[in-house]
Amino acid sequence: MSDDETSDKSCGEETDFGFRRVPEAAKAPLVRGLFDSVARRYDLMNDLMSAGIHRWWKAEMIAALRPRPGQRLIDVAGGTGDVARRALKHLDPACGGLAIVCDAAPQMLAEGRARALDDGVLAGLEWVAGDAEALPFPDRSFDLYTIAFGLRNVTHIERALAEARRVLRPGGRFLCLEFAPAVAPPWQPLYDAYSFRALPLLGRIIAGDRDAYAYLVESIRRFPPQGEIVARIAAAGLDRARFRNLSGGIAALYSAWRL
Repeated sequence: MSDDETSDKSCGEETDFGFRRVPEAAKAPLVRGLFDSVARRYDLMNDLMSAGIHRWWKAEMIAALRPRPGQRLIDVAGGTGDVARRALKHLDPACGGLAIVCDAAPQMLAEGRARALDDGVLAGLEWVAGDAEALPFPDRSFDLYTIAFGLRNVTHIERALAEARRVLRPGGRFLCLEFAPAVAPPWQPLYDAYSFRALPLLGRIIAGDRDAYAYLVESIRRFPPQGEIVARIAAAGLDRARFRNLSGGIAALYSAWRL
């Protein structure tokens, strides 16, 4: 195969953007634009559409992470910094602890930084624009890696997981919180009705963007099941990969180590 033929094939590759198929190169800008458009109301929407349950899920994530004073955390696709700020309470900046929020959407970072400043959270928290598939940090830079509701938005899951392993130090901890594509069968019809009807309407009313929350639902349904994600985490070279369902399988908490 010639170089031109290889290039043509690469340019023709597509990926999921919700239920749509788009060129691979188009997905990241689409995702970035979507999150920039809802940044101001993003946290409010999380509270409303989950009835506040996402706060418990994140508390479970931090409990499983067990951050300690002096450790360095990178929270990828960290948005407005909700997870990073929870972890920062345990990292103790006075002992060298650091939490870095890394996100590709500049408006999400700006919103999170402004709120942190308003709340007087200054020490030990940094905000960095970056791509989950090509993190702007050296190898073995962090003790802890988290990604909450971000893995399904990347173009290449395997690249994001490989980057997670690359930036973790030996002995480093990996945690991923993500929605699952299906719930227990008796609840699936009700869950579908809420997801496909109520959430986009709520997005239109509260965030002024129905399409963003239609994409949210579609991206969840396109995300691989829990067993496949565990296999991909292991294939990326992370050890002791496992998952635990939360709230009847609406979300799942994935964990692994870099050994």
